[in-house]
Amino acid sequence: MLKRNITASILLTTFLSACATAPGNYLDTSRLRDEPQSAPKETYPVRLIDSDLIVQQAQAKTAAQVLPPPGPFADPTQYVYRVAPQDILGITVWDHPELTTPNGSTLSAGGNTTQTLGGALQQPYTQALPGQADPYGQTVAPDGTIYFPFVGRIRASGKTTAQIREELATKLVPYIRNPQVDVRVLSYRSQKVQVTGDVKSPGPLAMSDVPLTLVDAITRSGGSTADADLQRVRLTRKNRLYVLDANGLLDRGDTTQNVMLEAGDIVNVPDRTDSRIFVMGEVKTPMPVTMIKGTLTIADALTQAGGVLDTDANPRQIYVMRGMKDKPATPDVYRLDMTQPDAIMLSSQFQLQPMDVVYVGTAASTTFNRVLQQILPTVQTVFYLKQLTR
Repeated sequence: MLKRNITASILLTTFLSACATAPGNYLDTSRLRDEPQSAPKETYPVRLIDSDLIVQQAQAKTAAQVLPPPGPFADPTQYVYRVAPQDILGITVWDHPELTTPNGSTLSAGGNTTQTLGGALQQPYTQALPGQADPYGQTVAPDGTIYFPFVGRIRASGKTTAQIREELATKLVPYIRNPQVDVRVLSYRSQKVQVTGDVKSPGPLAMSDVPLTLVDAITRSGGSTADADLQRVRLTRKNRLYVLDANGLLDRGDTTQNVMLEAGDIVNVPDRTDSRIFVMGEVKTPMPVTMIKGTLTIADALTQAGGVLDTDANPRQIYVMRGMKDKPATPDVYRLDMTQPDAIMLSSQFQLQPMDVVYVGTAASTTFNRVLQQILPTVQTVFYLKQLTR
């Protein structure tokens, strides 16, 4: 009987030791040298979330309002479109049909399609005609000039249609008595704004005689998609990047964010990847939470993560870690004490920022219980081995 118990003990010990050499994914650390750090670890100051901090946060948000980029026309009523190369002009001289673009003529739209002058006049300010030449209208040459009978070549680039009309009328006086001239743009093809990102119809938008604003550009591109982050629209102008809140016009009536665009601008509507909050620690469902219209509070984040664990969480240790992307060595750390009467109100007013980490601490009793759960299987194994060897 004793021999049988000893044999069983040896087999059990061999089986348990074999777990360390069992096949599976593991890292061989024999070639790694982990040297202990002799320098003391850096400490991070923690600021308690209270009513004073909420007030300071609101004041800082107002002071940090993003100003619109500078533009040539701050007032849309002062906007003037100036002709540029590749624009197509329609010139009318009254009572002189031989000098006028025929109303029944068609404009080349590229490929096998054409459109009438009436269609060209109704051309929406969303995109330019894809055609590269027009036999009936006056296409502005790459050097910025156009040719007109009796007048010859005149410079049109950089001028308004009114200035071109006055110059043509003045130079036609020797040939036509009291000439009445009208100049209009049949196709806007020279100046464009690129709209990219999470919009339904990304692509170029033609600048026209109607001012084009940021919201107009997004709307004319089919509107934003469900994943678009309208609070962080990126505008690239003259090699500088601006971040604008396109939704501020609808939510707060902030018209300063609805800037007027100019030729060469690139508007990028990003997704909400950079507007995430990470909820970790003793919550029911640790997960990234996407900000809603650019705002999210601690209460919102914890609620979407299923709430804190009643038996494991330490309600005094609700931490918010901020700025680890821009300043990883000196992040800002805030703590909310949920045991205080005003904690619920504070949790619903403290505004989180993109890439913040909300961490719920662990209760001391939970840590002790988890240590016991790790030790208990070993204690049980030793006990059974001792019983078998008796």
